[in-house]
Formats: sequence, structure tokens, C-alpha cells
Amino acid sequence: MELGNQIKSLRLSKGLTQEALAEQLGVTAQAVSKWERNAALPDIGLLPQLSVLFGVTIDQLFAISDEDRLDRIQNMLWDERVLDPLAVERERAFLLEKARREPENGRPHELLADMENHLANQHRVLAADYAKESLRREPRSKDAHSELFQAFGGGWTTEDWYAGAHNAGIDWYKDFVAQNPDYRGGYLWLMDLLLTDCRVDEAQAVCDALAKIDDSYRLPLYRGHIAWAQGDRETAQAIWEQMCWDFPGEWCVWLSMGNVHARTGRFAEAAADFRKAMELQEAPRYVDPLESIALVKEIMGDIPGAMAALEEEIALLADE
Repeated sequence: MELGNQIKSLRLSKGLTQEALAEQLGVTAQAVSKWERNAALPDIGLLPQLSVLFGVTIDQLFAISDEDRLDRIQNMLWDERVLDPLAVERERAFLLEKARREPENGRPHELLADMENHLANQHRVLAADYAKESLRREPRSKDAHSELFQAFGGGWTTEDWYAGAHNAGIDWYKDFVAQNPDYRGGYLWLMDLLLTDCRVDEAQAVCDALAKIDDSYRLPLYRGHIAWAQGDRETAQAIWEQMCWDFPGEWCVWLSMGNVHARTGRFAEAAADFRKAMELQEAPRYVDPLESIALVKEIMGDIPGAMAALEEEIALLADE
């Protein structure tokens, strides 16, 4: 519904004439008539007055569709570094209500999860700032160091392994894989969690199960990770090198190799792998390799190289 039609509908529902509405808004009746015929739009400064007068939100005034609103929420989460608390509450209520009305639709809950993770990241940044200020004042505060470590993403210390263990996530993904045995992604997420917690034998069993439904590069990738976790780095490297020979045109292979090299401190090799991942992609390309290049260049002290990668990312986002 166009804005003019919505204004007319709301005006009639309130029992107002065009003249009465115009008087309350301080405009002419002819202006209201033009709005309702979609021959002109009200000044943007009048929108808050219209929303208050009709008892609706500005969104409702424009009668935005649910799908457009879902897309707008997604864009908000992508584009806004700090979310407006009022917008969060409003959109959370909308998403929960839509989920209630459409029990088969998973997108509202996916966006809710995205929103809460976004807020969690916001809170971690704020927590880090508070912890750093505490340590500026009291550098030997063990509790403040612990809070800063957690804000930086550390889940556990040497003494408190249990605090960062992923048992709940592992149990959940085990059930998920059992219920969705043909979905490759479940096996991958489960192996990630198992390897993070050094549960290598279980990861090997999951990898063997994955082999029954998948023969992509992901199998040697994870077989290499498992060998590495077992302490057999020579075998891991051999598996990954063979993976590159077997799947040379897969850009994700080189992204994965870049991740492997970055995690082992081989930053120059990582940067070369990430660059190859960019070259193998077709438009529209993912920017993950460029962000990785920027980070490894920064770690290496090559600030101009890092800036160049970020500038390339900005240009790519604008073009593609």
C-alpha cells in the first residue's frame, strides 16, 4: 500500500475530514488531497506528527511488508555497529510475534539469534573497555584481568578448563546429526566443537561418518585437523598438501589453507593463500580472504599492506 492510500485509510478510520487533518497538521486541505492521491508526499518532518495522530508507528504508516521488514532488520544487523536499544526492543517484539504466527518459518528466530549475538559482541567490546580502565587504575587486579580475557573471547583459564568446555554444544550437535544424517554442515560444526575441546577420537568417528555422504575437500581438511590435534603434524601437512593437489580450483581450499598457515604463525604463506582464494572466486565475491589478508599483514607489521587490503574490500563491496 502506498503512503497516500495509508494516510487516507487511517484518516477515515479516525473519522476525520481532509480539512480537519490538514488543520491539525498545519497544512492545506489541498496538500492532504495530493498525498492521498499519491500526487505528492508529506514533508518528512510531518511523519512523527502523523504517526502520533493516527496512533501508529512510522513503519505502520508506510505499511511496510513483513518481508521488507525482515530484510531491513538484516541490513540493520549488518550495517550498524551499535544497535539502538529502542529499535532492538521494537524489532524483537515484531520477530517474536511473527514467529508465533508462522511456526514453520525459521527466519524470525534466525534473525533473533543474529541480533542477540550482535548485542553480545557489543557488550564484549564495552566489557573490554571497562576492564582496561580498571586495570589502568589497578594493574594487578586478577579479577579485572579475568574479565578482560573473557571479553577478548577467552572462555577458560588453565585452572578453570570447565568454564570454556563446549559439552552442551557438542551434545546438541550430536542429536542434530542423528536427526539430520544427510546434512553435511551438522558434521562439520560438531567436529569443530570436538576438536576445540581436544576430543579427537570422537571427531575421528564423526569424520568417518561424514565420509559416507561427502567426498569434497572438507574430508581431507578435517582429517588434517584431526592428525594435527593428535600431534602428527607431518601427516597433517601431507594431507593438506594432497588436498590442494586434488581440489586446486576450489577457492575455499585456499581459504582453509590460509587459516591453517595463520594459526601456525606462517603469515606470509597465509597471505598468499588468502590472495589465491580471492583470485579463484567469481563475482559477487566473499570478502573474508581480504579481511584475513589485512589482519595477517597487520600482525606482520605491514600496515600499508593491511590498509591496501581493506581499501580493496571497500571497493569490492561497492562494485559487487
